[in-house]
Amino acid sequence: MTILVINAGSSSIKYQLFDMQRQLPLATGMIDRIGEPAAPVANHHQALEQVVAQLSSSGALASLDQLTAIGHRVVHGGERFSQPVLIDDEVIQAIRAMIPLAPLHNPANLEGIEVMQGLCPGVPQVAVFDTAFHQSMPDYAFRYALPERLYRDYQVRRYGFHGTSHHYVAKQAAEFLSTELNSLNLITLHLGNGCSAAAIEAGHCIDTSMGMTPLEGLMMGTRCGDIDPALHFYLLREGGLSADQLEKLLNKESGLKGVCGSSDMREVSQRASQGDDAEQLARAMFAYRIKKTIGSYAAALGRVDALIFTGGIGENDTELRQQICTGLEGLGIAISCEEPTASNNILALHSADSRVRLLVIPTNEELEIARSAQSVVGFVDS
Repeated sequence: MTILVINAGSSSIKYQLFDMQRQLPLATGMIDRIGEPAAPVANHHQALEQVVAQLSSSGALASLDQLTAIGHRVVHGGERFSQPVLIDDEVIQAIRAMIPLAPLHNPANLEGIEVMQGLCPGVPQVAVFDTAFHQSMPDYAFRYALPERLYRDYQVRRYGFHGTSHHYVAKQAAEFLSTELNSLNLITLHLGNGCSAAAIEAGHCIDTSMGMTPLEGLMMGTRCGDIDPALHFYLLREGGLSADQLEKLLNKESGLKGVCGSSDMREVSQRASQGDDAEQLARAMFAYRIKKTIGSYAAALGRVDALIFTGGIGENDTELRQQICTGLEGLGIAISCEEPTASNNILALHSADSRVRLLVIPTNEELEIARSAQSVVGFVDS
């Protein structure tokens, strides 16, 4: 069984081809700068044709007919989709109808779907939604304290994102701990340029930090995360900003970048170690927001079996993990000062007296998308 995973963005396409019998990638790549001046490809159709050509020239795929399925990452599935689905005309129309909820992402995701349908019409195609895993949140967790008509008429609610990553590392944790996922309570931290946390009870998400958009929640590379909503009105009035300028400020010029000038945590860490005050403040703010979220999710879950770090920062920043966990001993979280133990690419960080297991689990969203596509196609075939 061979499955191609497509992640179509507005100006780039990432892809991986998987041998599902061995659960291993046969090929991986990216086409970027789509549509930019002097770029090698003018549109997504040309870019995906180039993907097919690269797979063929590498010997990874002789013909599109060899594909069992194609899995597509789709950012927003709204309330409609809580599971991956086989793509048909009705699903395409539903994804199109959700463009107002994700105007920067769903159009590109949809274009990737429609182009691949034209290139290989006989291959089943599956949509895997970033928001789907969080659809198990109860209404008291996903509703905002706003008039009900805004939820009814405009779908204003919390959706959450990074669901594919949170679900993947949760399942990996269960396997690592030799325990069924439905018996575990987990807090998962996806920490990269974008950051989110999830509270997972018996395998189901009951809360997550991102909201109607990825701007809510934790401090991120360029996004501010949670702020006083009245700040918007203040900046519009006193700062003379337009709505577009304010949106750019909060999404592209805030977070780590806003506090210390860099959105790359590796650069921030290096400067902080050299005594730079702004970088030290940025890391302290970043860790403190995460620490508060861990505390609130521990209260929501009642019992926490494991705390999981993933994403580029979560997997690689040892000092930041220490900074986040220090002071959480009252919640049963005790990080070891010794070299972590490793097994199957997973690190165990907890000390011997920690009630909560602390794990570092590399995420693999592409493999999770491939597995989701395999489950859908297998169900259809059966």
